[in-house]
Amino acid sequence: MSTPAFRIEHDLLGDREVPAEVYYGVHTLRAVENFPITGTAISIYPELIKALACVKQAAAHANHELGLLDETRCKAISAACDELLAGQLHEQFVVDVIQGGAGTSTNMNANEVIANRALELLGHAKGQYQHLHPNEQVNIGQSTNDVYPSSLKIATWFGIAGLVDAMEVLRQSFARKAEEFKDILKMGRTQLQDAVPMTLGQEFGTYAVMIEEDQQRLREAVLLICEINMGATAIGTGITAHPDYAPLVLKHLQRITGIPLVTAPNLIEATQDCGAFVQLSGVLKRVAVKLSKICNDLRLLSSGPRAGFNEINLPPMQAGSSIMPGKVNPVIPEVVNQVAFEVIGNDITVSFAAEAGQLQLNAFEPVIAHSLFKSVAHLRSACLTLASRCVDGITANAEHLRGLVANSIGIVTALNPYIGYANATAVAQEAHATGGSVYAIVLAKGLLTKEQLDAILRPEVLTQPTPLVRP
Repeated sequence: MSTPAFRIEHDLLGDREVPAEVYYGVHTLRAVENFPITGTAISIYPELIKALACVKQAAAHANHELGLLDETRCKAISAACDELLAGQLHEQFVVDVIQGGAGTSTNMNANEVIANRALELLGHAKGQYQHLHPNEQVNIGQSTNDVYPSSLKIATWFGIAGLVDAMEVLRQSFARKAEEFKDILKMGRTQLQDAVPMTLGQEFGTYAVMIEEDQQRLREAVLLICEINMGATAIGTGITAHPDYAPLVLKHLQRITGIPLVTAPNLIEATQDCGAFVQLSGVLKRVAVKLSKICNDLRLLSSGPRAGFNEINLPPMQAGSSIMPGKVNPVIPEVVNQVAFEVIGNDITVSFAAEAGQLQLNAFEPVIAHSLFKSVAHLRSACLTLASRCVDGITANAEHLRGLVANSIGIVTALNPYIGYANATAVAQEAHATGGSVYAIVLAKGLLTKEQLDAILRPEVLTQPTPLVRP
């Protein structure tokens, strides 16, 4: 006798054939049909699947402690959640990342997968919900409106932790280059015009500091998403939830996730307010803007090799042209720039979606989640790629840099305290008009001696605060 290809499941709209082998059910099936939007399933975000498993496992233990779920079913639900946490069955999360219904389809997808796997563990067939039901047992004391935002926050915490780690890899890469280049003198620039000397190490050290600052801003912003609304159920009044459910589910979630979660003091406010997501998205935008600025600098400093700045060399990664032989492009900074543009756009999406919420619920959290998860994942990959395939391999054109400093008009700024602003201006104008060096013109005018010039124009004097040289 052949195994049936389908099982029959029922919902308020009627009966449907569900493929016998899948772990999701009728509610998920309808969602797949209703939302053929991006072609990308929520399984692309494993942190979200694991966060949902954390929530469902914590809820099962809380309800068991309250006497609302027997030990056998609790253990089966918990075991199914453990499998999700181990990375199993993620392919069964098939609803589109952008969906109507405020995340209901995602919650139902989780309920059905967990219920059907738990049924198997109990020795029953998928779909035999009389033994363990997706809504009546897996979802007991819950609503999409507290499960979904709480899961998004847990998933985002997991994702931000990975992003901060990736930023640390990039920060260390820039810090190593700062040390390597600490004695290489170069010209600093403001508004793309020659300014005053600095070291290449100072330039790269600045990038390390910029990244470190944004790591700290992320650590601060992520604390806002520790506040969850489990126990709120539909709109925050806690209808159908046991009075002791919220503190119990919080206790288990803290244990399972290791995150310092807290229950929101006002569950009605927490159920409708997406401010924490807006704040975090803004910090992600800040990270993106800073990374893009750094990549702009790397592209400019490496421009050439003959007709550009040619101060540094980026490691060659691939042929740069199908028509120009030998051309190599700064492809790694370019791809990071594009990630930054995407993240900035995602922030706009998050802002509009958060603003569009109405009354007691925001129906647009799915696109908020999609936007945040993309930003976090792509920024993480961008940081690791920029470090390993670009920054680690950068070399300096030290002789060229020294020549630019020696021939620069900008070093006249260091002479201001000794020859006065008017004399320094005259020297700069003559150097610009004749192409002569500041050093030679100052000597020719008798403004300073060679010994005085050499003392004033030492690299350590030019690149840091130093007491006036008094020969």
